[in-house]
Amino acid sequence: MQDGEGSDRDPPLERLVLEPIGVLRSPFVDRAEAPRQPRAGEGVEARIECFETFAGRDGAAPQSLERALYDLDGWEFLWVLFWFHKNAGWRPQVLPPRSDRRRGVFSTRSPHRPNPLGLSVVRLLSVEKRTLRIAGCDMLDGTPVLDIKPYVPWSDAIPTAKTGWLAPPEYVADLAEDGRPNDPKSATPVRFGPVARAQLDWLAERGETELESRIIRALSLGTKAHPYRRIQRDGDAHKLAVKAWRARFEDLGADGCVVLSIKSGYREDALGDDPSLEVHRAFVAQFGLEFSA
Repeated sequence: MQDGEGSDRDPPLERLVLEPIGVLRSPFVDRAEAPRQPRAGEGVEARIECFETFAGRDGAAPQSLERALYDLDGWEFLWVLFWFHKNAGWRPQVLPPRSDRRRGVFSTRSPHRPNPLGLSVVRLLSVEKRTLRIAGCDMLDGTPVLDIKPYVPWSDAIPTAKTGWLAPPEYVADLAEDGRPNDPKSATPVRFGPVARAQLDWLAERGETELESRIIRALSLGTKAHPYRRIQRDGDAHKLAVKAWRARFEDLGADGCVVLSIKSGYREDALGDDPSLEVHRAFVAQFGLEFSA
């Protein structure tokens, strides 16, 4: 059918209006730090705080959302439909974290979509009145939640399904201990050189305990320069941006990569006397502004 054909018969398209039923509270406040999939955020706990009532369309009387959550106890996993509230605009082709070239947006999980709808499967920990405690969160703090549905294994799980460009057609998934298919993309081995190890230990003693795991999570998907994963060339090596820190690493090909050193992402004139930057000031005083040799 060509554009416009059938327009005399088809009803005009109407703009759809969605209203959130609640808001998500998670430890992730910006897009760069959030996991790219719920399984990558396994163990990360969050809360869905539903509003007291929801009226819906056409002037309907408000109804209790607490009552709408009845009988969720006993479901181990939930589908959460949400709105990518920090994204503006969309792109027909995007560069996913696991791809070395652009892909059609509908063949990806990119948040940059014509309608910025998100869908994640999360583990339900408990239901406490209008609050759901969940784990396996990959959503940002403040995310508007649009709907919640139970995950039904016999209907929703297809372990042998093909995975498009993520794996070759002949790939046969093996199963993890929890029964789910393993990631078709082998994780890139990541190790830390002596300088980076000493710096990470120094930071961990001062409260920066998650930097190492974030570096591993980012580099395990691949070590090539990639704007979405914030990796770029740095002379004869590469550097990775992780929140306000930078990690310099060497690509070892089939042997993975080795992280050489860490540095603050702040310039000296930006450090000032902000109390929240004290660890960065102390790090610069200890290790300097540039990557250590």
